[in-house]
Amino acid sequence: MLSYPWSHCLIFNCFYLSLCLCAHPLAVSTMNPGLANDPLQRLEKLISKSPIKFSSQDIELVRKAFAIANRYYEHKETPSGTPYVLRNLDIAEIAVKEIGLGPTSAICALLHSIDINSDYPIQSIRDDFGDHVADILVGFNQISSLATERISLQSEAFRTLFLSMVDDMRVILIRLAHRLSDIRHPDWVQEKQQSLMDEIKHLYTPIAHRLGLYHVKTEFEERIMLYEHPDVYKQIEEKIQQTKSKREVYIQDFLRPIEHDLHGVGLDFTIKWRTKSIPSIWAKMKNQQVDFEEVYDLFAIRVIVTSKQKNELEDCWRVYSIVTNIYQPNPKRLRNWLSSPKATGYESLHTTVLGPGNRWVEVQIRTTRMDEIAEKGQAAHWQYKGVMDRKNTEDWLSQVREILENPQLPLHDSSYRSKTTSKHQSVFVFTPKGDLKQFPAGATILDFAFGIHSDVGATCKGARVNEKVVPIRYVLQNGDKIDILTSKNQKPKLDWLSFVATEKARSRIKRTLKEEKYKEADLGREILIRKLKNWKIKNSDILINHLVKHYKLDTGIDLYYLFATQKIDLAQVKNVIQKFLESQQDEKPFDSLQAEPKPEGRNAIPDDDNNDVLYIGEQLKNVDYRFAKCCTPIPGDQVFGFITIQGGITIHRKSCPNAARLFERYQYRVLDVKWISSSDAKFSLANLRITGRDELGVVGAITTVITNDLRVNMRAVNFQTRGKLFDGHITVMVKDNEHLDQLIHKLGKVPGVDKVVRMK
Repeated sequence: MLSYPWSHCLIFNCFYLSLCLCAHPLAVSTMNPGLANDPLQRLEKLISKSPIKFSSQDIELVRKAFAIANRYYEHKETPSGTPYVLRNLDIAEIAVKEIGLGPTSAICALLHSIDINSDYPIQSIRDDFGDHVADILVGFNQISSLATERISLQSEAFRTLFLSMVDDMRVILIRLAHRLSDIRHPDWVQEKQQSLMDEIKHLYTPIAHRLGLYHVKTEFEERIMLYEHPDVYKQIEEKIQQTKSKREVYIQDFLRPIEHDLHGVGLDFTIKWRTKSIPSIWAKMKNQQVDFEEVYDLFAIRVIVTSKQKNELEDCWRVYSIVTNIYQPNPKRLRNWLSSPKATGYESLHTTVLGPGNRWVEVQIRTTRMDEIAEKGQAAHWQYKGVMDRKNTEDWLSQVREILENPQLPLHDSSYRSKTTSKHQSVFVFTPKGDLKQFPAGATILDFAFGIHSDVGATCKGARVNEKVVPIRYVLQNGDKIDILTSKNQKPKLDWLSFVATEKARSRIKRTLKEEKYKEADLGREILIRKLKNWKIKNSDILINHLVKHYKLDTGIDLYYLFATQKIDLAQVKNVIQKFLESQQDEKPFDSLQAEPKPEGRNAIPDDDNNDVLYIGEQLKNVDYRFAKCCTPIPGDQVFGFITIQGGITIHRKSCPNAARLFERYQYRVLDVKWISSSDAKFSLANLRITGRDELGVVGAITTVITNDLRVNMRAVNFQTRGKLFDGHITVMVKDNEHLDQLIHKLGKVPGVDKVVRMK
């Protein structure tokens, strides 16, 4: 059995075929002018011609909605002068006749553009039409108010937001009907045509494709291409028309031997074919970099076998065998989705064969059951081509499928509502410029502010959300447009951590609080030193350690911070110190409290009037410090210590490239550091750069001085020549800077060496 073309079997493809083959593929079907402009007649036709039979109650509610809409739009017209109510009727017709929705959606389409905040309050809608209509209209207003000026830059994020805001899937479908009406009648629309096309191209076309609304998706693509590239569109359209008769003759010639052999083996089958859409053909021309005449797969053939389920695989492969016996297959183009169906349930066998005239033809082989599943959209074509990954909406979208496949579901069946909770895991909001940002559910204004910049978050005092001022604790809602308000006097507070949801905000707040704590601690230390002088008590590490232990603190920084914030009573502190000193009188003189016992001999810590000096060396195991990688200090270098946010100490050379910045911005975290000499000190890494004249044997002489004369171990050597000069980089192991100075001095005397410097 042979049927031409595909559209004979699928009603919605009639329109699709007309797009490809008619003289003007995007012409809207004509109707009686009187009927087209008579709202009442169009309403009655909508009710009577609906694919879904309306009950008497449904008809009454639809007429009531029309009467309300007609009253509100009585004196309102589109920019082209068309009565505004006709626009709403057109959307209702698309929703019912082309998308397959029912009376509830027709009611919503008729009422959707009425202002539910003033003209027709939402509570009145609930009273007149019920909660479902009211909820759909609220959802429709929410997604219609999204700022889409920059949609082309972040279309995936917009689609995610668009889908995440919806509880009732009919909101999406009515919105698609709305945009389909707009693109068919651009003269009805007030917004800029470029903005409309961008929105449809980047937002609604992928969603229509995802929902399996192939005719809607195809019409979107056709009209967008006709707007953006009219010359290319018309050229391809003309060539399709010019080759139509030849193509039909070719297809009949191609199918004749296949049909003959299939009948010969007794298979019950149907063959369909279709010409591919103009945007699809143009995409192939661009991807393959060929002209129209060189696009070999302008059309596709589908062989559908009527078969029992247990015999499906066998019958499909029998068809494949017959087709490939007649025409040579391209093994690289074989796609077997019979043995391993797609996750969507799509099952089919695709091959490309070399037909008459050495033209490649795509052939799809499947059974009636497989074709039914595919046609209903389980195998959404864009998904298995990897156009967009929407795993977190699969459950929700499957419910849309249920609506489209079962139009006779009860009017207010709960299956219309999304059962997935994944959409509540994120919120999507806009910056003042229209950029879309994603945050975890429960995120607040502070999360948004810190997401922009740490300084913005640290000085945030609130925000203007949808033109209303809100506090920093405000929880973000989908679609909010946020403008952060800042103040120079604002500083992060500890309780901010209790109402932020992002790790970035939390870590920035903690870091800023720690910075502030160090600053306060510096002031607190000065307060304590002044008080100790007033009390005639000398400051010492033992005394400070006793106070830290007494108040059950972790570090001296915590103690100084309490002094700065006046959370310790000074009279009580003086009493604690006096009791401690009295307990020490019987054991040793008070002067001994000025410092810890000093080791004798080579490892002794030198005296210093500044008790804040940190002594480092191999003998001190209890000091938490490390050497900075930016300057790699070695024993004997002039160094300083820097207290990190984590509480450790990093040792830098005073000539470190970062030293000036650290001293300028964080003076209160800088410590004086001195080395403790040790006879068994470990070797340290040092990097040298050696430059000079590229003479014979110079590299050998350099390595000899290093390894033989001074017994220095080399860890890395790299020499490069540039003309008559060489540039060498050597990493060596030395005991201290005196050892390194000796090495540099000896290397400088090697013939051919011009300069030896230590690298930072």
